[in-house]
Amino acid sequence: MNFHTRKWVKPEDLNPNGSLFGGTLLRWIDEEAVIYAIVQLGNPHVVTKFISEINFVSSAKQGDIIELGITATEFGRTSITMRCEVRNKITRKTILSIDKLVFVNLDAEGTPTPHGKTEITYAYMSVDKFTKDGTS
Repeated sequence: MNFHTRKWVKPEDLNPNGSLFGGTLLRWIDEEAVIYAIVQLGNPHVVTKFISEINFVSSAKQGDIIELGITATEFGRTSITMRCEVRNKITRKTILSIDKLVFVNLDAEGTPTPHGKTEITYAYMSVDKFTKDGTS
């Protein structure tokens, strides 16, 4: 798994126990995963379909630097499936793992549409894919 995104745990990210609020971490994961899906599928119209069991292994505290790792594991006809691990950047201790996140490729009308991808790519989308009116 490659770890690309890093977050610094700040006071506003904490729960009443002084550790990273799980909802904040899940928001960060969903955002990072959909960006990954958009890049892989070459389409800005991608939505979260499913997130499997979330395993909170350890906590993060204020000042910790955490890193999110996301890897594509499967390409469906209209979907992409990934797994995620979040760990402490310094100690490398796992904070959270999710075995399955599924995102669906949509057309401009919001209908699931085939993406034609079968493997991870590192191609860059052109800027004109994202227009002001949301069409591609």
